[in-house]
Amino acid sequence: MTLQRRVLRLGKPPRQWKTPSFSESIQRNIIEVHIQGRPLNSETGMKSRFYGEDGEQCGVEQLALQFFAGEGGGWRGVHTESGTWLTIFGLLMWDILFSDVPDVFCSRFQTAPLDLATGSFYVVRKNLIESQLQKIHDGMAEEIIFASWESHMGTACKGVNWDMHSLSELRAAVACIGGPCLVSLCRHLAQDYGSWSSGMPDLLLWHFHEEYRGEAKLVEVKGPRDRLSEQQRAWLLLLMDCGFNVEVCKVSPAVPTSM
Repeated sequence: MTLQRRVLRLGKPPRQWKTPSFSESIQRNIIEVHIQGRPLNSETGMKSRFYGEDGEQCGVEQLALQFFAGEGGGWRGVHTESGTWLTIFGLLMWDILFSDVPDVFCSRFQTAPLDLATGSFYVVRKNLIESQLQKIHDGMAEEIIFASWESHMGTACKGVNWDMHSLSELRAAVACIGGPCLVSLCRHLAQDYGSWSSGMPDLLLWHFHEEYRGEAKLVEVKGPRDRLSEQQRAWLLLLMDCGFNVEVCKVSPAVPTSM
């Protein structure tokens, strides 16, 4: 992506380069939401801190969560980055991760097969993975999450953090995300876990509508002096391709009102 963006910059007039096929995709706009907060510090090199709506000190992610829970639409959510997604992936793909494949487990203390972060993980288990993804697509994600939780609670597995979220939170999240989006995300992680296991957006938000229908949103939060990295931009564009509702929330200091 970095090279593609460089090509587009170099191709501006007066150069007469043919517009590359990836131009439209790479230049898509990502929805931005702007919020203001009362800053606690503004020193260069220091992580931005603000006063939250409750008057307590918090980071930009917590401030954004408070905004989305209130006037931003009544969303429930968590500051997750990649942690929640790796937990969801591990629970959904538990039987695949620990399936009987030769030469990938040399010790009973391994928390993942040796080939998880290689291209062979998906290739060797393609039929098993696609079968599981079809179940997820058909709406069985909650059931799979529940079964894995009940059967393996506390067992060490790479990426799975048993203490980060409750079972009810995970079930609510996957119900609102929906099967198609979960399938796209899990397939990318299965095909290239090493590249896609970091850089996910900061916030996972969800809320339910009538008749147990819901929606989810992913938000990358940036403070006054932050900017998107190429890895983060790649994730956001990929998630848009997967059908996710994606936003960037930019937090800036509130301008003092004159007396």
